[in-house]
Amino acid sequence: MLAGSALENARAVAPVLRAEGSRIEVARALTPEALAAMHEGQLFRLSLPRRHGGAELPLPQLAQAAEIIGGADASAAWCLGQALGCAMTAAFMDEKPAREVFDPADAVLAWGAGIQGKLTVAEGGYLASGTWRFASGSHNATWLGGHSKVFEADGSPRLDKNGKQANRTALFPRAQAEMADDWHVMGLRGTRSEAYTVENLFIPEGLTSDRETEAERRVESTLFLFPTTAVYASLFSSVALGIAQSMFDDLVALARKKTPRGARNALRDSPVFQTKLAELEAQLGSPRAYKHAILSEIWETVDATGELSMDDRARIRLCTTYAINQATAVSEQVYHLAGSTAIFENEPFERRFRDIHAVSQQVQARHTNYETVGRYMLGHEADTVFM
Repeated sequence: MLAGSALENARAVAPVLRAEGSRIEVARALTPEALAAMHEGQLFRLSLPRRHGGAELPLPQLAQAAEIIGGADASAAWCLGQALGCAMTAAFMDEKPAREVFDPADAVLAWGAGIQGKLTVAEGGYLASGTWRFASGSHNATWLGGHSKVFEADGSPRLDKNGKQANRTALFPRAQAEMADDWHVMGLRGTRSEAYTVENLFIPEGLTSDRETEAERRVESTLFLFPTTAVYASLFSSVALGIAQSMFDDLVALARKKTPRGARNALRDSPVFQTKLAELEAQLGSPRAYKHAILSEIWETVDATGELSMDDRARIRLCTTYAINQATAVSEQVYHLAGSTAIFENEPFERRFRDIHAVSQQVQARHTNYETVGRYMLGHEADTVFM
């Protein structure tokens, strides 16, 4: 699938997701109609290796697709961003077990945050135990993953070549996990980011991987040189930009017809409103252009050299953090400019306002990311967990 056709597919799916938005909110999960449209558009396959029928789409275009979907429905876009990052695991697995997970047309992998599980070495694989939380899209996933510390059969920690405890991600069918109905939140309700648990579940060796270890990469492609943190930052910041853009567009539409109570003129005739609108257009366009330029430049460099430098990882962290925070700031101003219209559930502002603030609480938006990048710029040791 070419980048252009992938983005065209995203644009074709967007109206379906926009129409399903209120039902996604009520269901706290993607509706069958939304999910079917996303699968028909092959959106969940955009980051898969070509050997699995995937697009191996360049990171800048993956980010653009996430922004298009973010403008239609934030929960659908967040589930997509999570799934696209997870799907890259296929490139770090042998082909046969990877096909078991990713080749079905409805394949979606989701996983929770952090190394929360335990893998104990067993004959032919591992016994997995643990509980993982914040598994966005777990309701519509076919497989789940669990990031886990590895232990020998005798219970002692398995060490990696650097003397630290090894960790791996175990993959298992969603049906084998116990799901928790614990996703009752303010925003991004439709992501159904539930917790799940397994206990002493046998995982064959081939259904485990370490996405961050170069030696385990099985597919030679530029996309799979980017670490998980950089991919998620690029995609989730695009979701934020998509939400903010849709709110801004709806504000423009509202201003063309609304006259605030007690005001002499319609919003469209107010010099104050006109000025603010233009400022917001620039405030939102700037981080989008900045991020796209950075991702495009870095992609070209990595594509040519086969290496992603720490300098470029820091630049990705900076431009994506900035994009999320600027998108949030624009959304807040749009909400206020919309006046009382913004508080009604049947209007297009209220849910997106909650969604963008759920996005802003995620690790990719933390203001400490600025500190991490600033420390690196001044010569301190890089924190590779966040870059």
